[in-house]
Amino acid sequence: MQKLHGFGDEIPFDDAPIEPAECAADGFGETSMTDRQINRIVDMARYPLADLGSRAAVELVTQCRAELDRFGMFNLTGFLQAGVDDAAAAEVAPLFATAAFVHARDHNIYFSDAVPGLDPDHPALAKKRTVNRTLCADQIDGSIVLALYRWPPLAAFLAATLGKPVLYPMADPLAGANVMAYRAGEALNWHFDRSEFTTTLLLQAPDGGGDFEYRTDLRRDDDPNHDGVARLLSDEDPEKRRLTLTAGTLT
Repeated sequence: MQKLHGFGDEIPFDDAPIEPAECAADGFGETSMTDRQINRIVDMARYPLADLGSRAAVELVTQCRAELDRFGMFNLTGFLQAGVDDAAAAEVAPLFATAAFVHARDHNIYFSDAVPGLDPDHPALAKKRTVNRTLCADQIDGSIVLALYRWPPLAAFLAATLGKPVLYPMADPLAGANVMAYRAGEALNWHFDRSEFTTTLLLQAPDGGGDFEYRTDLRRDDDPNHDGVARLLSDEDPEKRRLTLTAGTLT
């Protein structure tokens, strides 16, 4: 089975299972969502993103910033209300059978065949295999994922955790929010992120494997640490971290 991944006053939450058709009928794909709608998607009791001035929200942002400084990331487990991860995955699952772009390639950690100062046979240039299946934002209009991406308090929360004055949804109609799937034997392999930060929301946990591995502070502007990169790629880096995430986690 394919696995997908591709984040005021509280309104009482209806604990009946949320269904994809019901989401569409409620207009979750629109740019603006009502309090009732967002409270059925996000666990606002744990993560009060709609009121960033509240004491609970300030404490949450402070905690997230501390984890970013210490670990290079933070994870909001149970960000989605119960059942929303399944509903969001069910919305996009049929598209992966007919409309997903499958990208398979062999690449090194730099996404470049030549790196200044490195011999072509240096182990830091060892190639790994990546295979992913991608749906773009224009293919998931009306979905829970896209509605959440366009929800302004999410951008405001991320800006606060990153120390930015403001963040906006991406204007690119394809790249703004993508949903990615990995089948058995497929993976997104080692790479240096080419964006300043990345936000992901896990819609399905794998039946097996699928751990998230990462390493912070592996290189600096004044030190590419090629030998350290080689140790990481050969699984000899003691500072590599491995996480097993649960569905509904915002990272």
